This record gives sequence, structure tokens and C-alpha cells, in this order.
Amino acid sequence: MTIDSDKPYWVAFNHINGIGAVRTGQLLKRFETLREAWKASKTDLQFAGITENLAEQIIYFRSKTNPQELTESILARNIKISIRTEDDYPHLLKEIDNPPTVLYYVGKLPEQSMKLMAIVGTRKMTSYGQNVAEELGRFLSDNGIGVVSGLARGIDGAAQGAVVNNGGYTYAILGCGVDHIYPPEHRNLARMIVRNGAVISEYAPGTHPDRTNFPQRNRIISGMSSGVIIVEAGEKSGSLITARFAAEQGREVFVVPGNVTAIQSRGANRLIRDGARPFYEKREILEFLETWQAQEPQKMNKPLQQAFSTPEEKIILTLITDEPLHIDEIVRKSGLPLSKVSSSIVLLELKGLVLETAPQTYQKTHELF
Repeated sequence: MTIDSDKPYWVAFNHINGIGAVRTGQLLKRFETLREAWKASKTDLQFAGITENLAEQIIYFRSKTNPQELTESILARNIKISIRTEDDYPHLLKEIDNPPTVLYYVGKLPEQSMKLMAIVGTRKMTSYGQNVAEELGRFLSDNGIGVVSGLARGIDGAAQGAVVNNGGYTYAILGCGVDHIYPPEHRNLARMIVRNGAVISEYAPGTHPDRTNFPQRNRIISGMSSGVIIVEAGEKSGSLITARFAAEQGREVFVVPGNVTAIQSRGANRLIRDGARPFYEKREILEFLETWQAQEPQKMNKPLQQAFSTPEEKIILTLITDEPLHIDEIVRKSGLPLSKVSSSIVLLELKGLVLETAPQTYQKTHELF
């Protein structure tokens, strides 16, 4: 099997822990291609903005890795690959800040002309939420609109199950490799999804589920879609992260109003209070899609930033300045647990607000407002 282009080098870099969308962008600013970056010296990698420790990891990994053979081994498992420069890569996703460099998928990516909407919500759905999610899934598939979601328990699975049972197109974005379906009870649903749609991940095959991966994958759910529909979301629901990414990416955020006494609706109702678009009738989605055009990603104004930022992000951003600060100091000064600081910093990096200047050392890239 012969693979043309630079693709094997995109795949190889994607397998190195610490090389994601942000650092791939740094490499491409310094080198014409990732093939050239793959052969670069430690010094040249550091000139590209790669830390010394990560540069050493790259050199070690490439000493035992053949990019062509690595890529062929993935394709031989019926896992397909699309890199950011290829025509089949979802066009809306390509427009967001720091889009995934590589997508691994089983099934078929959506046609570029297909309209896509995301449906997300709480894992602990009510019967009301389940009915709404399933009805929306059927309605969108009846109208030829693809549904993007996260294959999670609760609202995600209900919506995507309704789509496949209706013969529609749906796309499941994972926070692990496509060879590790999570949650495991949705393996059969995943098999049904790939008949018309796809199971997709930016994480290399073999990557196990990790809670720090799921917030990152949410930017793909919103980034592939024209808009996001939040069905139910508690105060700490991961779907609020998807809503925040959607707002930052210029996507519309629809929220199904919920019971004001239900904990599953507290986060969703708060989004409506903060300016998200309440969802009342299914025809609103069709009317929206008839006129919607992708917007240039823009920095959010202060009210929206405040509405969509977590309290932890706000605390961390007050501590990180133009002077590099080690993560241990951030933990000490913030009083937050290390796990919460680490996951928040990952999101802030993806949003281009902080930069790792040395191992686990960060500084602010620009002012928020």
C-alpha cells in the first residue's frame, strides 16, 4: 500500500503525547511541511516553539517509528484517516481555532453539502429530556439533517439512537480512540451509526477514555455543526462546555427550556438567562438553517465570556500572566485540585489564551477582553 502526500507525518506527530492542534500549528509556522518538521534537529524544533522536553520526546519517538508503516497499520484495521488539509475534512470544522490536525473514523464523513446540528445534554436525563431528544433526532433525520453528538449516556445516546432507528445520518465524536467505544454499552449503537454516518476521534487508535479528553472533543461537536441544541444540562454538565465552544465559534446555541425545579435543567435554563436562544418549535431549526452562514470565529464580548467561562478558568486566568508560572504554583495559589487545574488549562490552551513555555509552565498569550 502506497500513501502519497504528507499524511503519514501528520499521523506520526499525532501519536506523540503533547503534540496537538496548537503545537502542530507552531511546527507549520516554522517548517513548510510536517515531513520537514519530522526530520528537524532538536534546536530547530525549539526554535519552532517546542519545549526542550517535548523536542526530546519527538526525537525519541521518531527513532523507533516509521510514519508510513504506522499509517498503513491503522488503515489495515479499516480505520480511515482525514488530515486537516484534505478535501473530505469537514469544512466547518476546518474554520475553527485550532481544529484537530487528524481525524480517525469508522464509517463515512458527512458530505460537505450536508447540514449538521449537534444535540447534547446531560447523562442523567429525565423522561421529558429523553422524549425531546428522540423527537428532535427523528425530526432532523426526516429533513435530511445530520446529527452530531458524543455517544454519551443520556441525551446524546437517546438522540443518536433515534436517528439511526429512523435511517438517518449521525456522527459520534469520541474522547478516546475509535477502537475503544465509550461507554461500552453503546457499542451496538456505534455499529448502527457507521452504516450511514461515522464514529470519529482526533485521538489516535489505542487511546483509552480519559476525562481530560472529553472537554476537548466537545469543540469538535460544535465545530462540525451549524448550531447546538442543549436538551437538558445540570450546573456542571459537559454540554455547557459544548455550548461555550459553540458561542466562541460563531455557532447558534439553542436551549430547550426545562423544569425550573429539576437539577437536570439548571444549567440549561441558566444559558437562556445568559442570552442563548430558547427552543420552542422544531420548525425554528429549519428556518435557522435556511439562512445560516458560518461566521468568522470572534473573541466573545465580556458578558458572553463571563457567562460561558467556568469559575475555575476565571481563577486560573487571574493567576497566569505574561510571566511563566509552573502548574504547581497555580495549584498552590488557586487552592484548586491538580486535576481541575490541568483540565482547565487544556481548554485555555485550545482557546489560545495560555501557552506552555516549558514543561507544565504557562503564560498568558493575550488579554481576554
